[in-house]
Amino acid sequence: MTRKVILYTDGACKGNPGRGGWGVVLRYGDAVKTMYGGEHHTTNNRMELMAAIQGLKALKRDCEVDLYTDSQYVRKGITEWMSGWKRNGWKTSAKKPVKNDDLWRELDAETRKHKVNWHWVKGHAGIPDNELADELANKGVEEQTGN
Repeated sequence: MTRKVILYTDGACKGNPGRGGWGVVLRYGDAVKTMYGGEHHTTNNRMELMAAIQGLKALKRDCEVDLYTDSQYVRKGITEWMSGWKRNGWKTSAKKPVKNDDLWRELDAETRKHKVNWHWVKGHAGIPDNELADELANKGVEEQTGN
């Protein structure tokens, strides 16, 4: 029996680079788990990637995952661009190093453990779990204030 999980992920950054945070809402049946974290000096794109990575890492068994993100960078990176980056030795089509390749590689490894269906949702559009993921990401940012 396939375990069907829904993940909503979001990243946030105050300054780019600056203090950043990531948030995840994980749903499995009636169970809901929320997670967040942050880094003192990072970028919004890194936090968007980290949210997806941490959400997938939280899964203890192989699952079918519907992952929702409001980041076209993450969705297009994993569904459209990554195969070319890998083929080109982690270089872009312009022969430049892929930015955030450490996190892209980690995300690639995590996605191979599951069947992930990637979905883009408009941010700040009133989608409850996306709004909650945004709140969690901002909580991750706030906790970086003292660092």
